[in-house]
Amino acid sequence: MKSRKLKKEVIYAGYVVFFLLFVGLIYFIERSISNMIFKPTDDDFDYVSKTIVEEEVPVVNVSQVIMKPYIDSEIKVIKGYYDYQKDSSEQEKSIIFHVDTYYQNSGVDYGGKENFDVVAVLDGTVIEVNEDELLGKTIEIRHNNELISVYQSLSEIKVKKGDVVQQGAVIGKSGVCNFNKDIGDHLHFELIYKGQAVNPEEYYEKELGDL
Repeated sequence: MKSRKLKKEVIYAGYVVFFLLFVGLIYFIERSISNMIFKPTDDDFDYVSKTIVEEEVPVVNVSQVIMKPYIDSEIKVIKGYYDYQKDSSEQEKSIIFHVDTYYQNSGVDYGGKENFDVVAVLDGTVIEVNEDELLGKTIEIRHNNELISVYQSLSEIKVKKGDVVQQGAVIGKSGVCNFNKDIGDHLHFELIYKGQAVNPEEYYEKELGDL
């Protein structure tokens, strides 16, 4: 009886098939182990509740109405804003005399009571807090719609730079300053709209969106 020898091609093909099966088995084992170790579970994630975004808050609140920088009913205007369009008698009441020089008032001075509360006229962010030798303690707040409010001649400051304040929040108290010390305890208040000083008395009760 003659013995048969396998052809070399058959032997080589067998080796290739065996090698492929071996590599496939190794790959399958590695994937199985990887899935067992790294399979995510519910504990691996923090799910965000849909209630976080249920209420939409507008980025710019243009419906807010500008209020006065005080809440005490006894406070009144003691020196008005200098308006080029007013007659000379009104303009004379809006002149500040300091060190032999006359200055046009770029804001409104309020008084009638000592150390009265000064409040933010709108929601905003405090961008400056200073103590000036002439103007006294000063606060600047940036609001939406290119509006900045300035509070000068303060005796006390209750905020710091970077603070976010809400409309009506007490930010300081009135005081005296060397620049306009003849009028005594007061608040010097300015509104800067698009880089220009405007008459605050003409902006109260207006909505930001109407400017």
